[in-house]
Amino acid sequence: MEAHLYSCPTSFHSDILFKMKIYLDNCCLNRPFDDQSNPRIHLESEAIKTIISLCENGHWTMVSSDVLMFEINNAPDIPRSKILYLIAQLSSEIIPLTESIRQRAKTYENYGLQAFDALHLASAEGEADIFLTTDDKFHKKAQQLPRLTVKLFNPLQWLEEVLP
Repeated sequence: MEAHLYSCPTSFHSDILFKMKIYLDNCCLNRPFDDQSNPRIHLESEAIKTIISLCENGHWTMVSSDVLMFEINNAPDIPRSKILYLIAQLSSEIIPLTESIRQRAKTYENYGLQAFDALHLASAEGEADIFLTTDDKFHKKAQQLPRLTVKLFNPLQWLEEVLP
């Protein structure tokens, strides 16, 4: 199957065409299950569904991690967990949790990130082009990290930026 390639915004890849690797954190995957009466939540949910659909159709590549799979498998809502597991199976790669990732995550925790957020981010670095989250507090803190090698976005804002 031939993948459709999108132009990455010039703000971070200078007109290079490539098949983007996208990491959606646990907040993103759970967003469609949140209260849809809030307009922002509804729009973010639709953006996430669109991104997942484009990954499923081969336009972009979804990557996940052992950390994400652990969170999904240990979620208290079993029916939701099963759905999230199926979505995560669309990933072309599941990034293993290594000692290097643990150490990088510890560094991020020292900057104020929560443990799982730090592990997600450290897992995505070097493997994903884009890290998507709906967690505003995490996003704000992560933007302050020095030498971060993955670009962070809210899924709605990112989708508005990359779609023609």
